[in-house]
Amino acid sequence: MNAQDLMAELEALGNAQTRKIWTNHGADGPMFGVKVGDMKTLIKKMKKATGKKEDQALASELYATGNVDAMYFAGLIAEPDVITPEELDRWAHDATFYMVSEYAVAGTAAESPHGWALGLRWIESDVPHVACAGWATLAGWIALHPDDELDLDKIRELLLHIQEHIHGARNRVRYTMNGFVIGVGCYIESLSPLAKEVAEAVGKVQVNVGNTACKVPYAPDYIDKVVTMGRLGQKRKMVRC
Repeated sequence: MNAQDLMAELEALGNAQTRKIWTNHGADGPMFGVKVGDMKTLIKKMKKATGKKEDQALASELYATGNVDAMYFAGLIAEPDVITPEELDRWAHDATFYMVSEYAVAGTAAESPHGWALGLRWIESDVPHVACAGWATLAGWIALHPDDELDLDKIRELLLHIQEHIHGARNRVRYTMNGFVIGVGCYIESLSPLAKEVAEAVGKVQVNVGNTACKVPYAPDYIDKVVTMGRLGQKRKMVRC
């Protein structure tokens, strides 16, 4: 399938109820309203291109449409080994919906060789959705990589930064900072006690989630649950979803 074919398929999968849900969650821009599960079904029926470069070119073309569904779908089919840091940076800045910036962009970046460097740069941005992409990328990076490949001193520094600054951060930035604390607490055994300590010092994180029933995870409880389940330190093979 080419980009035009995929746009037609996505349009056919869209529905008013999902558009309403995405709008309630803050989606901005043109969209069809496609469920993520339907996107994954579409991926299974796609005829793959001849190589990773061609697949990434298709993802790039879809992302450039500015259509929310196409941008998210682009993240699902992107090739992290091929996409350049320059394109990832454009993706982060062009995102118009947190599901794109915090999942599609961040997931692709985290699975790429550029995730750590980009994440550290993005969290310094004054643009909220770019900063959100940064924290989500760093959380994905630590979920994927063995501890001996991680900069544990920097991660410790980031935890203490969050403890001091999270409540003064912008709305969704608070959410992704909280997610980073949870990630450290769940995926890095040696830093889990510090993450739990930071989470308890931070307390409940208030985030305006719009006209939705979503809740902000309470980090201490989330970390405790993972520990109780015996899954502390178990890394993931991929973070895109």
